[in-house]
Amino acid sequence: MTCKETQNLLDAYADGELDWSSELAIESHLQGCPPCSRVFASLKLLVSALQRGTLRFNAPQHLKSLVLSGIERANPVVRHSFADWRWVAFAASIVVIAALSGLLATRVANPSVETQLLGDIVSSHVRSMMADHLTDVSSSDTHNVKPWFADKLDYSPPARDLSLQGFPLLGGRIDYLQDRPVAALVYQRNRHLINLFVWPANESTQKSRLVLRGYNLIHWEKSGMTYWLISDLNPEELTQCARLLKE
Repeated sequence: MTCKETQNLLDAYADGELDWSSELAIESHLQGCPPCSRVFASLKLLVSALQRGTLRFNAPQHLKSLVLSGIERANPVVRHSFADWRWVAFAASIVVIAALSGLLATRVANPSVETQLLGDIVSSHVRSMMADHLTDVSSSDTHNVKPWFADKLDYSPPARDLSLQGFPLLGGRIDYLQDRPVAALVYQRNRHLINLFVWPANESTQKSRLVLRGYNLIHWEKSGMTYWLISDLNPEELTQCARLLKE
């Protein structure tokens, strides 16, 4: 299945409207195609936003008046009966729906770089826990982890073991965010896994803490590197982990 074919079916796939063979074909394509995976992640974010109902609203009065004025200019003899007002309200709703649909279609087709990045981070975190690929190098010894990254990246992430503070380092792996390799350091707090994604900073973001798809994320930049910490761990303990890593 090609990227074009996959993206044409993503809406139906997200709504569970495809037959099982089509679903399997799309899932197989998404596993091996980062661009399509990012589009699907953005689509799921959009669906989640729509389900919250924050984008649903009634047509405002001034829009009804604007539609009515246009009708009067086109046909001055129109009489404003109760039925007319019902028709105006319906027409105004159609205008709002059409405008909103165009806006949402644009957002799906052209998701922001930050939206794509957040989707990639969450997807990578989830994949690391589902597949047998949590770490490429399994060690709590930073003298083993740092050299392993140095041989595979053009930078060495500041790996730290926080076992004494209750956040033992499990190891690290190479992951891919926005089609580039990045370092992923894996920590643990009780039964909760924590991923720390690290790469040279080349963009800025206004977000420092947020919740996405049930996961807590913390972001900071230091010494020319950008850091994204993600886990289903509660915000207080994840903030403690971030504070220790920043020291």
